[in-house]
Amino acid sequence: MNNLAIKSDDRVLITGGTGFIGGRLVPELLKNGIRPRLLVRNPSKLPPSLLKNELIEVVKGDILKGEGLREAFRGIHSAYYLVHSMGGKSIFSNKEFASADKLAARNFVTTADEVGLKRVIYLGGLGEMGKNLSEHLRSRAEVAQILSSGKTRATILRAAVIIGAGGASYEMLRHLVERLPIMVCPRWIDTKIQPIAVRDVLAYLVGCLLNPETAGKTFDVGGHDIMTYRKMMQQYARAKGLCPRLIVRAPLLSPRLAAYWVDFVTPVPSGIAHPLIEGLKNEVICKESSIDRYVSIRKTSFSEAAKIAIDEEREGKGTLVSQDHT
Repeated sequence: MNNLAIKSDDRVLITGGTGFIGGRLVPELLKNGIRPRLLVRNPSKLPPSLLKNELIEVVKGDILKGEGLREAFRGIHSAYYLVHSMGGKSIFSNKEFASADKLAARNFVTTADEVGLKRVIYLGGLGEMGKNLSEHLRSRAEVAQILSSGKTRATILRAAVIIGAGGASYEMLRHLVERLPIMVCPRWIDTKIQPIAVRDVLAYLVGCLLNPETAGKTFDVGGHDIMTYRKMMQQYARAKGLCPRLIVRAPLLSPRLAAYWVDFVTPVPSGIAHPLIEGLKNEVICKESSIDRYVSIRKTSFSEAAKIAIDEEREGKGTLVSQDHT
């Protein structure tokens, strides 16, 4: 494990550094004395504070085209793979996201094998493979398989809905609850889910990097509570100080109609909303808890995570972050 342990002078690559998780991970790494390098298509999307930080390196490249990868990998010990191509403005412009995700992952693995990258840490999604798995969650699982197929030792973290201001799932939740005291929802509103606070996700991402024993392993990560989407909406309303929401289940409401409805009511485009809504049919709860043996944290409850996110909104952090992180 010695060659897998990160040293003080090692630099860590982040792909997807302009996204919801990547943008928050950078300061967490800096707090732990880890110097990041970001591979981004458009450096202008990075906050000026990051661009001016002498500890941070930025490489311009396009992982879908395989551009900039060799430069980005130069002198790199470990990498975070936070790329996800979901994010079109409509259902139709975004329907090829699964193919794009697989292409990006293959490009990453090919170059990583050529340069001898030691480790990659990937944040994927919960959900068991099978014919009923949504395309969105299936794509996440397929990317995990591709990243694990190379010479680089892969650590796979599987999470459900991440609660934090600016995340697509959270922004969809909060705008629906805040704008609609009465909601007509698909039958999947009563599907079980185990949401996780974004701060817990970041703690696991950093913890896995610092513990080389997590290399080559897959972990389910979730928050303190297992609930239904219905209960999650009601608890968010309570945390926001709103009256209880009336939620009516409509079994015949299709994912496509629900996506357009979300597109109309919230700032989340249907190209993002459709894959997320389709995934509501799948139960996404942790099946194992082995991560606790390697990275020990106090798991945040949903109500606490919601209150933190609400405070972030008040501080101006509630803007939807693009999910097109390739």
